[in-house]
Amino acid sequence: MYKLALVAAAAALSFSFNANADEAAVRAALDTLVPGVQPDRIAPSPLPGFTEVTLSGQILYISDDGKYLIQGSVYDVNARADLTEASRATVRKALLDGVNGDQSITFSPDQPDYTVKVFTDIDCGYCRRLHEQIAEYNAQGIAVQYLFFPRAGLGSESYDKAVSVWCEADRHTALTRAKAGEELPKAVCDNPIDEDYELGRQVGLSGTPAIYTSEGVQIGGYLEPLQMRQRLDQLSGKTGS
Repeated sequence: MYKLALVAAAAALSFSFNANADEAAVRAALDTLVPGVQPDRIAPSPLPGFTEVTLSGQILYISDDGKYLIQGSVYDVNARADLTEASRATVRKALLDGVNGDQSITFSPDQPDYTVKVFTDIDCGYCRRLHEQIAEYNAQGIAVQYLFFPRAGLGSESYDKAVSVWCEADRHTALTRAKAGEELPKAVCDNPIDEDYELGRQVGLSGTPAIYTSEGVQIGGYLEPLQMRQRLDQLSGKTGS
């Protein structure tokens, strides 16, 4: 059932293509670089004469005739805005919106002001530090929705630890114990770890912890509880506390 959520999210990223572009030329250019690749999304670009392509969480710009490819961020100088990051956030939001409660472990205050999704690794030092302060994040009005991203890959020791946490009856306590360095009994059960890992790859995750807002904006890396609250307030237009 976890894979269905990802499929639904991917389907939401429909091919909104620039009518002035030659889609065949854009696809041919991609196929020349990575044979058989299928883009996640093709959309109009802020650069005249180029089409924006999302590929495995990365944003590329391909000329409408397929001759040129640009990889990197596009900035609007006057607005002082990173237009590429805005596109990344749009893609991430569509993917992350497909995550439901059955695919995550959430630590939340009774009435959260914000909910962030955090890709975590059991053995990651800053992931452990973040979790040591989980009560402080909650006190700041922040709900933390954990997804697993074992950095060593599927089938690794960190992966097995994530599965063991998921298989426990009390996942919240099990996660806290595991992040404190306690070795849990190895277990196997139906779990979403593979899907979490693939989702992390699709959103372009490069390390853990990776923290995303409900709008798909990446705000970390590790942030202290008060810093995270201030950053979330800033993004939402609030003064902050």
